[in-house]
Amino acid sequence: MTDGLMQRIAMGDSRAVEQVIDQYGALVFTIARRFTRNPADAEDAVQEIFTDVWRSAHRFDPAAGTEKVFVTTIARRRLIDRLRRLSNRVQTESSDGLDEHGFHTTDRAAEVGVDAARAAEVLATLRPEQRRVMELGLLHGLSHGDIVAVTGMPLGTVKTFMRRGLIEVRRRLGVPDAGSES
Repeated sequence: MTDGLMQRIAMGDSRAVEQVIDQYGALVFTIARRFTRNPADAEDAVQEIFTDVWRSAHRFDPAAGTEKVFVTTIARRRLIDRLRRLSNRVQTESSDGLDEHGFHTTDRAAEVGVDAARAAEVLATLRPEQRRVMELGLLHGLSHGDIVAVTGMPLGTVKTFMRRGLIEVRRRLGVPDAGSES
């Protein structure tokens, strides 16, 4: 029975903390795994989340929702904060990120291929917000969900920017669509 676990945690009951972890640990890990790149990052996030649950237990109001909702809300907020910290380290406001990866230099162009250099040039001509989505996805390997958390854009917008951006790059490079015959 979970009734009163948050109240017990707020009063310093360490056994209640263990019970919350036992009860919600798998759920929180599943949520964390969706927001992180690998299991180790997810495990770190889960530790931070349960530390935050322990610190915030006194704010739990049963009239506002269940303990499960309370825990998952804290998890979601903590994970979004982690993604924002990550995005602050990722400089993607301009195509300067392309230069850092060497796509515009002639030495690197030979290494990555002429097509990659041309694709980078086309990418640099896209609208800034579309280019940012493409850079986060292609250069930094973020998932659509991660891009949503970093940029604050709706998921549909992120997916549309990515798809239309890829279509535009292919079109300008003369690469046929996967569905068309050549």
